[in-house]
Amino acid sequence: MTLPASIVDPAVFRTRRAVLANALAVGCTSGLVPQVAVGGTVAPASTKRTRFAVSTYSFWQFNREDLRDIFQCLDLAAEWGFDGVEILHRQMTDESNATLQKIKQRAFINGLDLCGFSTHQGWVSPDAETRRKNTEHTIHCIELSYAMGIPTMRVNTGRWGTSGSFDELMKNRGIEPVLPGYTEQQGFDWVIEGLTQCLAAAERCGVTLGLENHWGLGRTPEGVMKIVKAINSPWLKTTLDTGNFLEDPYDRLELMADDAVLVQAKTYYGGGLWYSLDLDYRRIAAMLQRHRFGGYVSLEFEGKDDPRTAIPRSLQMLQEAFSA
Repeated sequence: MTLPASIVDPAVFRTRRAVLANALAVGCTSGLVPQVAVGGTVAPASTKRTRFAVSTYSFWQFNREDLRDIFQCLDLAAEWGFDGVEILHRQMTDESNATLQKIKQRAFINGLDLCGFSTHQGWVSPDAETRRKNTEHTIHCIELSYAMGIPTMRVNTGRWGTSGSFDELMKNRGIEPVLPGYTEQQGFDWVIEGLTQCLAAAERCGVTLGLENHWGLGRTPEGVMKIVKAINSPWLKTTLDTGNFLEDPYDRLELMADDAVLVQAKTYYGGGLWYSLDLDYRRIAAMLQRHRFGGYVSLEFEGKDDPRTAIPRSLQMLQEAFSA
């Protein structure tokens, strides 16, 4: 096939390249979306921005009962300028289908995505019946997520429980001994088995599970990724919590970033109940960009300030950090 002279002539090519460069400059200065040549066609350059959600946990944490209502959380999230909302399962007071559909409708009317469902489960137990109940609970939560149109669901490994209370666990920096008579590898095997049993439901409902770095066997990135890689399923990825690595958070978060489907961003205005971290969100934003993370960054406010002022303040900080 003979190519047209306009394609093979270097002078014509240089002229076209100059025209394209000029068009890009005009687009940038005029506020229009610049266009670039892709595969012989003209396509708009990427102007994708980070989308921010807020977890309903941010309102209700530390048992602020006046802010437990999911509908109120949705209304405030929209008023303050969030793009989406992540719902905390434990905060829900009614799981009837009528309420689930009303939640979905309220989000839609407010122009919000329901972008995440945060759930709790734990398979780190030698008792087979306990593990079975946690599997059934997780499948139930997957079905709730599907009913609300939520595409990803946070899951946990669970922990040994040898620390007693959560306060005691936090005093020990999240570290607890293995249950006497058992091994850590047995714990991993139980978690892998339990999560594997949930995958058929996840695929059927189109809900991607995101294993979070959330104490227990998920306290380290190596622990999280050991489970994710062993299961090796497109329906099990990771949820990154910026506040759950108490030392060297940046390098540890990066070990999980390639598989991330949701990022939970902690802030601590007024001081945290158990601890506070001074997190560099510009550094976190740059790391996520390197790994081509395109999902939601969901705020989890965990400070003692009034959520009505601290949540909007947190959003402004995150917007500035991710736009830098």
